[in-house]
Parts: sequence; C-alpha cells; structure tokens
Amino acid sequence: MAGIFAEDISQDQVWLLHVDGSSTTQGSGAGIVITSPQGEDLEFAIKFEFKASNNEAEYEALVIGMRMAHEAGARHLLAYSDSQLIVKQVEGIYEAKEESMIQYLQQIKELKTSFDHFQIIQIPREENIKADCLSKLASTLEDYRMRHITIQYLPEARAPLAVQSITLGEDWKIPIIRWIEEDHLPDDQWEATRLKTRAARILYTPLAAVPIYRRRNPCPPGDT
Repeated sequence: MAGIFAEDISQDQVWLLHVDGSSTTQGSGAGIVITSPQGEDLEFAIKFEFKASNNEAEYEALVIGMRMAHEAGARHLLAYSDSQLIVKQVEGIYEAKEESMIQYLQQIKELKTSFDHFQIIQIPREENIKADCLSKLASTLEDYRMRHITIQYLPEARAPLAVQSITLGEDWKIPIIRWIEEDHLPDDQWEATRLKTRAARILYTPLAAVPIYRRRNPCPPGDT
C-alpha cells in the first residue's frame, strides 16, 4: 500500500475495500469486505433479488462497497477487485459501451467525490478469497431470510470443536430502524460503525434493487 496515496496520508487513515460479484444459475450476489485502518473487517454477503450478469454483479459489489465504506467513515479508500474489465473501465483505460456499464460508471464517478482519495487496483482472484467466497455464498442462497445456518468448526475428522448457530430473521432490522427514526446508535463505536454499514445497503439502493426501508421525510439537498 505504500506509495499508492500521497505521502501525507498515513497508513492509519486508509480503509481497504475488497469486492467480488457472482452470477450463477441459482442467482447472483456480491461479496464485500471492508477493512478499517485498525485492521477490523466488516464482511457482507449480499443476495440480489434481480437478475444480473457477472459484470453487473461485479459493478454492484463495487458500488455497494463504496457506499458502505463511506457510511462507515472512510475518507481515503483503496479498493481491490479481481475483475480486469471493471478495474480498467473505472480507470478509464477501457471504454464502456453497454448502457448498464455506463450507468454504473457514472455512479462510481459520483461516489468517488465522497472520498478525499480513492483508487482501485486489480488483484489475482487468490488474493480476493474472502470477497469471492462471500459472493458465491450470496449467489447460491435461495431463501436466506429465515434460513437457519449452522457453522461447524472441525479441527480434525469427526471431532467438532465448536458449533455456532446463526438465524437470519427480522430482528436485525430493529437497530437500523431505531438509528433512522431516533438517531440511536450503540455505545460501542465499532458496533455503531457495523450498524451504519449494514444500513447502507438499505438506505442506498443498487441500480436494480428495491429498498426494504427508506428514511422518512428526508431533508432536501443542502438542508441540515
């Protein structure tokens, strides 16, 4: 990372964003990993409720990831993607000809103004494993809202070390709604950041997605 941004930007100011999109016969989705300057990760597997090509999924991942990073407080953002097409188009090296790609690029151009510094870098897929796995998980889930997923950790064959159960239901919306309506955030700063980035997926809608919740009576531009 050294030398990528200006010398007056220290490493403890830079946020990292790893993104990946996946499109399969079962659906499409995005994997997003946001890393704070302190090295803490926020990981998201986002299932798309609309059809998307692989390139569209890659762009959705980048757009959503940039919005989440901004919502988390990033001012200096270094993004990584293993898609050569997306990286080269964002850099202006490749020309976008499809209308959907042009629209995504316009969104990214606008999002870049949210940061003091932004750069995107292409990396090999093997260096983007977390985001890749999350995108594949999201794209293959069919009914994820009320799914009960059991994660088992096996240190050796037939010797489970620990089992953690995760239920994906409606309760996760409550803290977000409290923040939107009552400006209430958790006392823990990192938990507050996690809540804001999760809310970013809802408050800021991808091109083809439909939000499940929006701010009520938002202020017009320029108002506070």
